[in-house]
Amino acid sequence: MSLDKLGSSLTDAIKKLFKASVVDEAAVKELVRDIQRALLQADVNVQLVLQISKSIEERALKEKVPPGVSRREHVIKVVYEELTRFVGDKPVPLKVEPGKKKIIMLVGIQGSGKTTHAAKLARYFQKRGLKVGLICADTYRPGAYAQLQQLATRINTPFYGDLKAKDPVKVVKEGLRQFNDKDLIIVDTAGRHKEEKDLIKEMKDLEKHIKPDEVIMVIDGTIGQQALAQAKTFHEATPIGAIIVTKLDGSSRGGGALSAVAATGAPIKFIGTGEKIEDIEPFIPSRFVGRLLGMGDLETLLEKVKDAEIKVPQKKAKEIMSGNFTLTDMYEQFQAVKKMGPFGKVLKMIPGMSADVPEEMLNTAEGRLDKWGVIIQSMTPAEKENPKLLNSSRARRIARGSGTTEKDVKELLKQYVTMRKMLKMFKHKKKLPFGLGGKGMPAGFK
Repeated sequence: MSLDKLGSSLTDAIKKLFKASVVDEAAVKELVRDIQRALLQADVNVQLVLQISKSIEERALKEKVPPGVSRREHVIKVVYEELTRFVGDKPVPLKVEPGKKKIIMLVGIQGSGKTTHAAKLARYFQKRGLKVGLICADTYRPGAYAQLQQLATRINTPFYGDLKAKDPVKVVKEGLRQFNDKDLIIVDTAGRHKEEKDLIKEMKDLEKHIKPDEVIMVIDGTIGQQALAQAKTFHEATPIGAIIVTKLDGSSRGGGALSAVAATGAPIKFIGTGEKIEDIEPFIPSRFVGRLLGMGDLETLLEKVKDAEIKVPQKKAKEIMSGNFTLTDMYEQFQAVKKMGPFGKVLKMIPGMSADVPEEMLNTAEGRLDKWGVIIQSMTPAEKENPKLLNSSRARRIARGSGTTEKDVKELLKQYVTMRKMLKMFKHKKKLPFGLGGKGMPAGFK
């Protein structure tokens, strides 16, 4: 089961509780069974599932409900807290300070995404004003040097490696000497397997000689419960200080990989959420679980806005949030959202959106943004500023000019009206409505 499906299953279980006429012992036990089923299908270790479900059931049934809180709300809070504790309880940031050299050594099995995430980490800290250097200590895999060098060049980060070298310890020591002025040095080691004794020995030697400040294990989010055995073997060889889980973009069985945290006692510090160099984010357990349960994650959304350098003048922002915005504003927001990553992923960070937006809409959202952008560009300045001008004949002209259909134009205008209504609801702090009808559509489109 993918993380998207896990989130959907957990959300469905909670919705069922909300619909129950009374939240009694039977309702709680049914919720626990639904959560157990969802976690097991997501490849979470059986023992861990039993621990989580037992804690949820005991707390939900035995804890005294605080004043002013309904039993329903209390049970949801318990589920949220127990799932958060399962994936790490509190965030443990990777601290890097200017002027204080920090050495990070990445380890993991071959194909886990180590090299890519070495560059992603470099980019993440580089964007925060720190001086970063990348070292290739993989003297085995053909192309490892070239891959990391290309990634380093793309993000304009200093790189060191030696194609002729056989001893990775010597390579790293020379790299450290050259990068003596850096705040952060990331060492990418050769991919290993728990049975590869020679490589495990080499990993021990590297750790002994270069004395990294932190050893980070990179785990592929698709390997399921195999992550437990891998994490234990690596932890025995080199104490793991932290974990990065890669490929958590909705297509993986992330539950098994997350179980590795329990095996090592090491916190997850970052997660890889896509293929782009920018697709990495600090792991905040509460935010992750919030998204999983359909509660959204506005903090990460705001960080993405900041990272994408999306600037909206204060006056214009007030107008937009009041629902007084034009199709030109809408087009500009489409372009801004595209900078932040896949639209479906961004949408899921908005509280209340992820659980209610149909899957097919998320799947086609990216293409729709592009199409709608072309349609808006085919309008006259007057039409962009005043969409009420758009009657059927104007729509036919716009459709021809944009290579789309009248139906596409109508869909855009309907979305425009819906967005205005939603933003007005935001202003009044009401729940966002979905599936709004065509009220307020321009002439000829009702």
